Amino acid sequence: MVVCTLGDLLLDVIVRLDSRLAPGDDAIAVTTLAPGGQAANVAAWAATHGAEARVVAVQADDDAADLLRRELSARRVDVCGPRGARTGIVVSLVDPEGDRTMASDRGSAPDLRADELQTDWLHCDALHVSGYSLMREPIAGAAERAARLARAQGAKVSVDLSSWTRIDRFGETMRCALERVRPDVVLGNEREWEAIGDVECRTRVVKRGARGLSVDGVEHPALEVEVVDTTGAGDALAAGYIVGGTPLALETAARCVARVGAMP
Repeated sequence: MVVCTLGDLLLDVIVRLDSRLAPGDDAIAVTTLAPGGQAANVAAWAATHGAEARVVAVQADDDAADLLRRELSARRVDVCGPRGARTGIVVSLVDPEGDRTMASDRGSAPDLRADELQTDWLHCDALHVSGYSLMREPIAGAAERAARLARAQGAKVSVDLSSWTRIDRFGETMRCALERVRPDVVLGNEREWEAIGDVECRTRVVKRGARGLSVDGVEHPALEVEVVDTTGAGDALAAGYIVGGTPLALETAARCVARVGAMP
C-alpha cells in the first residue's frame, strides 16, 4: 500500500514538564528535538505498518530541514516537495499527566503551490491531507490539486481537521476547501467537529482521546495503556485507520501515547 500525505514538515521541540508551569517561576523539564508536522507524523506511522510512505511538503534549505530529511529517511519515509525559505517549528509542552499544549510556527509550509506538485508524487492508494493545509493559500489550492491527481490513480482521500482554534479563525476558508477536496474520510476530535459543523464525506471519524474513537456514530473504546505523552496520538490514529481501519487505529494510538514524541 502506498500512503501519501500532504501538509507540514516541521521540527518538534518537545518539552516534558516535571511540574505544571507557574507564572514567574522555573520548572524542571526534559527537552527533545524530533521531526514533526501532521503530514510527516502520519507518513511515519504508516511506514511502521509496512506502507510505502511519502510526504509532500515544502522543504527548507536550512540545518533543521537537513535533520528532518535524515530522520524521515531513517523511518522509511520519502520526502517530496519544493524548496522553501524556513523550516517551521512546533513547541509542545507536555504536563506531568501527559496532556500537551502546542505553539506552532509553520515557517514556509503554507507556501506550497498547486503548480509545484509533480504527478508521480501523487501515485498512491491513499492521500491524507492535513487540515492546516486547507486554511490558507496557496497550500489549499495545492491540496485540491493533489486530491484530484490522487483520485485519478484510484486513491481514497482523507482529511484531518487538525485544530479547533484554527477552525474558529479560518473556518470559512477551510469549509470551502473541503468542498473542493471532497474527502472520503474526515477525522477530528470532538471540539474540531463542533467547530467545523457539517462536512460532506463518506466516513466520519471522531477522535475521543482516552475514550477511543467513533466511526459514523459507532463507538470503539481505547486500548488500556499507561499514558506518557499524547503528542501525535491523533496522527498515529489516522495512520492506523488509513492502513488497517479501526482496530489498527486504536492500536497505533496506544503505541504513540506510551512513549515520548509524535513519531515512531
